[in-house]
This record gives sequence, structure tokens and C-alpha cells, in this order.
Amino acid sequence: MSILIDENTKFIIQGITGKQGTRSTIDMLASGSKLVAGVTPGKGGQQVEGVPVFNSIKEAQEIVGEINCSVVMVPPRFAKGAVVEAIEAGILLINIITENIPIHDMAECLKLAKEKNVRIIGATSAGIYSVGKSKCGPVASGKSKIALSKGSVGIISRSGGMSCETALVLTQAELGQSTIVSIGSDVLMGSTFKEIVELFENDSETKGIVLFGEIGGTSEEDLAEWLLKRRELGNLFTKPIVAFISGKFAENLGVQNVSLGHAGAIIEGTKGTREGKVKALKEAGVIIAEYHHKVAELMKKELELKNN
Repeated sequence: MSILIDENTKFIIQGITGKQGTRSTIDMLASGSKLVAGVTPGKGGQQVEGVPVFNSIKEAQEIVGEINCSVVMVPPRFAKGAVVEAIEAGILLINIITENIPIHDMAECLKLAKEKNVRIIGATSAGIYSVGKSKCGPVASGKSKIALSKGSVGIISRSGGMSCETALVLTQAELGQSTIVSIGSDVLMGSTFKEIVELFENDSETKGIVLFGEIGGTSEEDLAEWLLKRRELGNLFTKPIVAFISGKFAENLGVQNVSLGHAGAIIEGTKGTREGKVKALKEAGVIIAEYHHKVAELMKKELELKNN
């Protein structure tokens, strides 16, 4: 098993003829992903690395058939139209790589996705990688793919770059990965830590979960609240979760209501602070790594305890 995508997932890239779309096409094909089509309005009939390009998703579906996941790599001002097109075409998983999408556009996309029972990963996602099966987006592209190894630890990261860094730390400790999910770190996110943790819980291939969080937003606190409510109901989460929350230096700057890196990395009053996130997660039973390179050591210890 794996979560979200596997070796049978059929992908389409919206914005395939752009520079980033072409790079991801090359990389996805090299990883064995079933990239069946691309869409760029006005460029139908072309090919990118042998992948047929269509003017619309509907046109692509008429020729290639079923499409399970759309990878959105179009410029910000066209992203809303692309996402709406994918939702209305009945594609149930949309991975948005595009950054700087206007907030009101993203809000409309998320509202429509909820109504249609469509899952969105992103925006500002680096992609999804079910190790040894398939991938979408630029995650673990080029030489960075050496960071990955197949195994049983799931990774959820708000930082695209740190998705691979986290995988590398695990690989160096001989802990392979099941699926890596870059959920993005925009002000509005399609899927949260809690939602992806739930998927990993039901994945028999995944034995432990590593989170890379950061300041801003409430995704980490929301996960902690969900875990605490489960505990109160006697429904303990059975898989170890290790988390690293970045932002210690940023908090020492003492500034508020200023974006510190990602668009969503904004501290408002006492909300979204690293200290608050760490406290909430600890209370919920999540193991906290004070240093990023310690996540593997802590996870290995937890898995050994669970197996004994």
C-alpha cells in the first residue's frame, strides 16, 4: 500500500509546456510515473518528451481515458482556472505546485473542491512521492533523489526542500520512506497535517511518521488537538510521530505579523509560534526533535520500542 498515489496512478500536468512543467515531465517519466498527458491551452497537438499535449482536460480524457491526479504548474494568475477545470473534470486528486496564488482564488478553489469531494495538496507543494512506485511534481528531482530509500516511514513537510532533507536524514539512519507528502506552506492549504496523518494511519506499509513543521498557521496545533481528542475517547494513535518545528531563530527576532519565509509563515499574536506548536504537540504525545538531524534517531528508537 501507499497513500495518495501508487504505481497505477495516471497523471496529467497542467502547464506541461512551461519550463517547470517540462522538467517535471522528464523527472516523472524517469521515476516510472504514468504521466499520460499534459494540458496547455493553445498548444494541443504538441508533445513534451513523448507525452501528448492537449488544449483542455476534457480533450485529454477523450483520448487517454481515466486521469487520477492533476499536477498544476501554471502561472499564479491562471491557477484558479486550471484547478477549477480539474475539479469539474472529475479528477479527485490535485497537486498544486504553483506559488503566489491570490488568497481569494485559492479560497474559491478549496470551497469547490470540498463540495466535489476532491483532495487538494498544496498550493506551494513540491509534490508527492510514493517511494519505488511513482511521483508527481519536482520533489526529489535530479541528484536529490539519492536522498530517498524505500521503507516504512512516512514524511509530511510544509517545506518542499526539507522534504528531501528529512528523507536523507532517515536514509542515512537506514530508515526508508513509504510516501513523502509536501503539503505546502501557503496561507490557505488544501490538506493539513491531520488529514495526511489520518491517511498514514490507515496505510499498512507505514510504521511511523515524521513531520517537518514551521511557524505560522495552525496546522500543527490542529493535529495536536485531534490527537488529544482521540486520547480522551480512548482511541490512541498507534504509530509513532516525530516532529521537527523550524523557526527558533525567527522567533528570537521578536517580530510579528511579518512573513518569515513562506507566505503562511506569519505569527499573529500568540498564534502560530514555534513554542506554542511544540508545547501542543508534546502534550498530544508527539516526539519533538530539537534539531532536525535528530528525527531519525528518535524515530528509530520509537520503532525499536514498538517492536519489542
